[in-house]
Amino acid sequence: MKNKYVDIHNPVFFPAIILLIVFMTVTIVVGEPMVVLFGTVKSFVTDKVGWLFILAVNVFIIFCLFLGFSKYGSVRLGGKDATPDFSTGAWFSMLFSAGMGIGLLFYGVAEPVSHYAKPPVAAPYTIEAAQQAMNFTFLHWGIHAWAIYAVVALSLAFFSFNRNLPLTIRSVFYPLLGDRIHGWMGDVIDIFAVLATIFGLATSLGVGVRQVSGGLSHVFETPNNVWIQVGLIAGITAIATLSVVSGVDKGVKVLSEWNVRIAGLLLLFVLIFGPTLFVFKSFIQNMGIYMNELIEVSTWTEAFVNKGWQGDWTVFYWAWWISWSPFVGMFIARISKGRTIREFIFGVLLAPSILTFFWMTTLGGSAIFLDMQDTLAGGSHEFARAIVADESTALFVFLEKFPLRMIGSVLGILLVASFFVTSSDSGSLVIDSITSGGKLNTPTLQRVFWATTEGAVAAVLLIGGGLTALQTATISTGLPFLIILTIMCYSLLKGVKKEYARDKQLTDELDQKSYANRLTKVIMKQIDKDKKP
Repeated sequence: MKNKYVDIHNPVFFPAIILLIVFMTVTIVVGEPMVVLFGTVKSFVTDKVGWLFILAVNVFIIFCLFLGFSKYGSVRLGGKDATPDFSTGAWFSMLFSAGMGIGLLFYGVAEPVSHYAKPPVAAPYTIEAAQQAMNFTFLHWGIHAWAIYAVVALSLAFFSFNRNLPLTIRSVFYPLLGDRIHGWMGDVIDIFAVLATIFGLATSLGVGVRQVSGGLSHVFETPNNVWIQVGLIAGITAIATLSVVSGVDKGVKVLSEWNVRIAGLLLLFVLIFGPTLFVFKSFIQNMGIYMNELIEVSTWTEAFVNKGWQGDWTVFYWAWWISWSPFVGMFIARISKGRTIREFIFGVLLAPSILTFFWMTTLGGSAIFLDMQDTLAGGSHEFARAIVADESTALFVFLEKFPLRMIGSVLGILLVASFFVTSSDSGSLVIDSITSGGKLNTPTLQRVFWATTEGAVAAVLLIGGGLTALQTATISTGLPFLIILTIMCYSLLKGVKKEYARDKQLTDELDQKSYANRLTKVIMKQIDKDKKP
């Protein structure tokens, strides 16, 4: 369907909308029993299939490293003569901004302190628990997460720039399906991508609005309940809609740049007024422990003692990153033209991971340090308990330990709300692109529609089951998309092998031609020499 108001690909747009409407209607109509159902589904998936998420994400890392170190790493995105659109520094900055969002603000303090207070293995509130807390936090936010993004982003970039196919998930399967990607098989793949992205975004928006609501309640003592959160979703989504109408250059771009600046100021604020020396020392130590125990921790599946911890944390994170991957992957793909696969792999895996590790060490590590200092002064972990009691207020409880706490808290609320807006904006652009058949320039009305839909799904999930519903939706949609990502690796490998063979053939032909030209010149010189008396 195409006219001046809409430009959509019907076989993807309408099934995705119908499935979303059915899901939201059932959630609202059934009411309270949906909370129980969401919990049951989440427990079933994490208990029975959690091991598959853990195995697959480790395979994604191995696959990325194989491509990076292999001969295929020399293949350039966009062809042999393509040049990068951005400098390396600008590219690294944008990679970090792609993963720097609501999640890091929500979990930056809450997750390390939660693992410190309720560790899966060690005794609570011990030095061992503190080290494990940072190690598990690094696991969840490090190269495993970025390997998921790298698989999707590299696949999209390769088939878009090197094969001139639409920038949509179906294009990645061209080596396997051929022209059938334009039929019902491609439609099904894109529908799954839309649903996974919607629920991944809804989870981010849900945790974001819980943090805004919790922050307002903590700082200004306003009510904090699900209806206040729904009202905040409506208000912030309205602002996101205005940003969408303003266009990418005036809306999303400006907000994204300010987000990174304000986040940088918050990081610098904590670093200066917090335990600065401890942050730098612990960052080095945390990195060492992470690298030393990476294989053991990343393959742990609670096989012998199942506490349910992993379902709430690791499996949820892997599903969340998988559902978030079409969104982040498409953004990374757009900015990576001209990079070799080797540059791409190591840039995407390492640069944003290291910056994220420093963020988590500065916020989460400082919070653990402050709790330990309070305990040495005679306390009994009241600070850590206050953080764990409500994850949505963790950042604001933490900022109370610093001077100018009111300014810091207000800054934190505004930053979360701003990330909410940019996530909604960017997500609506990606979903709109998928549902329009890979088009990048579509009517503004469509992006407004998707921004509104994302807010509506987040609101319904909060009403129908809170954080458990958000996690269940993410894990449930992440499971089928996990299978799609696994097949994506094989498809990408086939495409890269063919590209490498073609590049090598062209290089050999050029070398042969160059050799023939040089040989001809030598022969001609010899002939001319022989002709001279």
